[in-house]
Amino acid sequence: MSIVENRKARHEYFIEERYEAGLVLQGWEVKAIRSGHVQLAESYIVIRDGEIWVIGMHISPLANASTHIVPDTTRTRKLLLKSEEINKLIGRVEQRGYTLVPLNLHYSRGRIKMDIGLGKGKKQHDKRDTTRERDWQREQERWLKHDTRRRD
Repeated sequence: MSIVENRKARHEYFIEERYEAGLVLQGWEVKAIRSGHVQLAESYIVIRDGEIWVIGMHISPLANASTHIVPDTTRTRKLLLKSEEINKLIGRVEQRGYTLVPLNLHYSRGRIKMDIGLGKGKKQHDKRDTTRERDWQREQERWLKHDTRRRD
């Protein structure tokens, strides 16, 4: 079950592989995410000291958040992956020019997980081709829908 999706990622990148990662969150962040107060649109993933971090993920605190905690809405959050996966991702990002992109947040067995994608950036003409293809598919569906209505 998806909580929030990063639609911009599919427009900007060719996603070749997907990984599921856990997140290190504070209590107020979990409550805010469960109520849907999270945005992934401007977030990105970096690798520092052999660890993977998500930067720019905005989690808005709830109005009834605890008074003894000062919430930082865009703090850097650590992603949890197995060491073999981290080593594989480090190699791909450093050697072959790939980038890591947050794709979505979802629940997995009651825990909040993030899907990250290993992708290459699209050029402007690739984005236009994708848009043109999507519009063509939509037009074909309209025609088929219209044809089935006339035959009844």
